[in-house]
Amino acid sequence: MGERFNTRAIVVSRALAGSLARRSRTAANDRILVAHNLLLGDTLSLTPLLAKLRANHPAAQITLLASPAAVPLYERHPYGVQALPFRPSDSGTARALLEEPPFDLAYVVGDNRYSWLAAAMGARHIVAHAGDTSWTKDIFVDERREYEAVQPTTWGDMVAALADGLAPPTYARGQWLAPAAEPFDPPRKPYAVLHVGASTPLKQWLPARWRELAARLESRGLAIAWSAGRGEESVVAECDPEGRHPSYAGRLSLAQLWHLVAGAALLVAPDTGVAYLGRVVLTPTVTLFGPGCAPLCGNGEFWGDAPWRAVVIDPFECRDQRLLFRRRIEWVRRCTRSPTECAEPRCMHALSVEAVLEAIASFRRPEL
Repeated sequence: MGERFNTRAIVVSRALAGSLARRSRTAANDRILVAHNLLLGDTLSLTPLLAKLRANHPAAQITLLASPAAVPLYERHPYGVQALPFRPSDSGTARALLEEPPFDLAYVVGDNRYSWLAAAMGARHIVAHAGDTSWTKDIFVDERREYEAVQPTTWGDMVAALADGLAPPTYARGQWLAPAAEPFDPPRKPYAVLHVGASTPLKQWLPARWRELAARLESRGLAIAWSAGRGEESVVAECDPEGRHPSYAGRLSLAQLWHLVAGAALLVAPDTGVAYLGRVVLTPTVTLFGPGCAPLCGNGEFWGDAPWRAVVIDPFECRDQRLLFRRRIEWVRRCTRSPTECAEPRCMHALSVEAVLEAIASFRRPEL
């Protein structure tokens, strides 16, 4: 039996035991929980919800669950939020969460199975999106809200709609302060970060395209900094076989990566977590969309005029799936096929260097 089984057993037993003495909701919302198990990009996209909760509950203690690697990004408490580590494959994180005092209100985002965790943590009232695939996930959900099913809406705005109240102010510099990070040698300025890694090979751009983009940007006076995750060093090597530019692949913590991206004149990345980090630090960011749904990932209302551009060919014939966290939404167009189902990411290969350069030019920044 593995750690995920241990986590599930701990949470289920505590949730069932607590259900016998579960307290009714009161008017007070002194302690608010946001529970989930999302990847970095989706976690950062919860910021509109956090800002809305703070705007409407100025004195509340707001707690966000996050992967242990992402928790340091929240060390300076943006919107007064504390982040606590949670990873289903580490039952110790679940045990620590169950030591927290109970919560008055909880929002469950993405997979409704984490309503069981919210219940185990003593949440009096649990709000989640409707339509998850199994009724067992909703046993402890008190309030279900529908996704926006008609008009294309960003994921961040849909999540913020879980909470009642006035919309928060538009995101601005200074609302999320940089975390502390171990020193590292930065590139010379001005520089562009080219993040070539991704959660799946189907989101990776052709190495020859990255190489050409790097050459074109270098000709404009920008230094190039390669970026990728741990284990993706070989991806950078394919893009820069001669090692002409410094590579930070696998060398930086997320806090260090924050500082690398924040100091850049430009970030270009596939639709992966680092692209969303670029939005948080307000670095001009171009995101390459292949399998992903660009309308889901746009600025929306909260991010306002953040310097972000999507490069995408839309429609694309095989970007034809309409599910978001197992809920069918008619306007969504995604592809979640695995590499065994899709031998070649034609949607990514179809993106040209010229399209990326046009997106960069639209920022109208003299350094670009």
